[in-house]
Parts: sequence; structure tokens; C-alpha cells
Amino acid sequence: MALRNTATWLFALTICSPAAADQVGNVDVDWLGNDIVIEAFADPKVEGVTCHVAYFERGLIDRLQKGNWFEDPSNSSIACRQTGVVSIGDIDRSDEGESVFSEGRSIIWKSLKVKRIFDEANQTLIYISHARDVQDGSAKMSISTVPLFNP
Repeated sequence: MALRNTATWLFALTICSPAAADQVGNVDVDWLGNDIVIEAFADPKVEGVTCHVAYFERGLIDRLQKGNWFEDPSNSSIACRQTGVVSIGDIDRSDEGESVFSEGRSIIWKSLKVKRIFDEANQTLIYISHARDVQDGSAKMSISTVPLFNP
């Protein structure tokens, strides 16, 4: 029964993910098979904005050598740009913002998150990438902004 509940929970997390990403780059960084993966995703509620997230992905040899088989580091970087006419939908305008992208970085507990925060006073969308862990939060983050200029 517990396995069934866990499978249902994991399936719900998968289908409730805010946005899907397409891998657009993969840079080999060493002979152990470690890579920097670059993914692109469109903001699901703000038409005309695309974000690119880069993160470190451990290779098979590195996993075998270090023993921590199921987890990748929390490091990530993000850049978001206007890629079309910007049209803001029904977005969360609170200071906590809204999750627009999430991807697992370990079997269950750690994930890479991207949140959008709307700085209404400065007419700017702020995107922040960070690791989310059940117990041990990480100070590693990256931020990108998209100014909303009306010509």
C-alpha cells in the first residue's frame, strides 16, 4: 500500500510540474562523464519570455567513484529574455512569487526550482533559480530579470 501511495504521489508531482524544458545544450566538463546541461523553457503564464537554465549533471564514473549515486549538486544558473511580444497572464503578484519550472535533482527530495516574482513598481519580471531540499536548504542561487518596456 505504501508503494502505491508513493507512486501516486510521484505521478502527481510529475503531471503538476509548471513547465516542461527542452535540452538545448550539453557541455562535457571532464573525462568522468560530468556535463553542464542547458535547458530552455517558456514561462507558462507570460507569453514572450524564455528562460535558459544550466546545471551540473554527474556522470556514471563520478557516481561510482564518489558513492553518492542518486544526487546531483545544487548549482544552477539562469538567464531569461524577451523572445516575443510579452503578454502577462494571471500571475501571482505576491512577494513569494510563483513556481514556473521544477526538475528533480535526486530520487525524491532535492529539486531545481525556478520562481517568477513580479516587481510591479519597476515593471520587471524576476526569475530566480535555486535548489529546494526537504531538510537542508542551499544558498546557491542565480537570478535573471526581464524588464517590461512599452514602446
